[in-house]
Amino acid sequence: MRKLYLILLFLIRVCGELLAQDPQFSQFYAAPLYLNPGFTGTADMHRANVVYRNQWPALPKAYTTTAFSYDYNMRKLNSGFGLMVLQDRAGTGGYVRTGASGFYSYKVQLKKGWVISPGLQFGYVNTGLDWSKLTMGDQIGFNDQTIPTTNDQDVMKVRGFGYMDFGTGLLVYNKLAWFGASAYHINEPNQSLLERDDRLPAKYTAHGGVRIKLYNGLLTKARVSSIAPSFIYKKQGNFQQLDMGLHFHYNPIMAGIWYRGVPLVKNEYEYNRQDAMAFLFGIRMPQFDVGYSYDFTISSLGPVSGGAHEVTIVYNFITHESRKVKRKEKFIPCPTF
Repeated sequence: MRKLYLILLFLIRVCGELLAQDPQFSQFYAAPLYLNPGFTGTADMHRANVVYRNQWPALPKAYTTTAFSYDYNMRKLNSGFGLMVLQDRAGTGGYVRTGASGFYSYKVQLKKGWVISPGLQFGYVNTGLDWSKLTMGDQIGFNDQTIPTTNDQDVMKVRGFGYMDFGTGLLVYNKLAWFGASAYHINEPNQSLLERDDRLPAKYTAHGGVRIKLYNGLLTKARVSSIAPSFIYKKQGNFQQLDMGLHFHYNPIMAGIWYRGVPLVKNEYEYNRQDAMAFLFGIRMPQFDVGYSYDFTISSLGPVSGGAHEVTIVYNFITHESRKVKRKEKFIPCPTF
């Protein structure tokens, strides 16, 4: 009984830490607005992105995240406008977090082809927990086949509610490189499902990368090819993480490998913060990209979790207006990996 009690305490603590962190994407550049508001409007014209992630599928009721975003490059105003809807589902208790955000960025042309793009994010998030799916201790009747309702006062206080959420970011880029930083949840909203004060910590990121073109031997200009090493560092409360890796593109095939963790920093249990290796494969067409990635867990959790599966779709709308702009382009689009 004592062992079971300790396991339950551990699970409650782990779930609490997960809910205090944002969901993550291995193909984070396929969710540009989620990474940095400065990415808003950095495509040629219109862009739509869909990302679906299933984390730890081997566990019952795993963590799933779905995100949809759309952004538009309004060149006449040197501005980008966008919106994003994200839903995060976790665990057996029917926890659902759904957020909708608007984005704005302004483009400033610098010398030698560089562009600086500050951006803003403002959104509303609704959270809820279906406690009818939970079985509490006072609901278990050992001599009765029926399960009565609970009288647990903390459970009865569980409610759904919403909060405002704000973020900002800065992106600097040219045709072959990009560097940026962002801050989300800068108002640190209260996300407690109970009548308590449980603040969502602000999340800070720094990220960058370069795209290196390859034109040697068989890799000719007839088939665009490149490698793109890049990184992203995230810190949210006591949690920190580093993603680094590279993508290879040989039209229309793209592939990549990523490492996630903070190898030189130990957690409170004196273990190195190793997380996962992510492997990516996809196809890039003139108007859309389709990608699939698998996270192989290298932490102490091991393969029992089932890793994580992620599918992304990026669609770039080619319009009559975008064809005209191509001939006389003022602000270059941000490079893609």
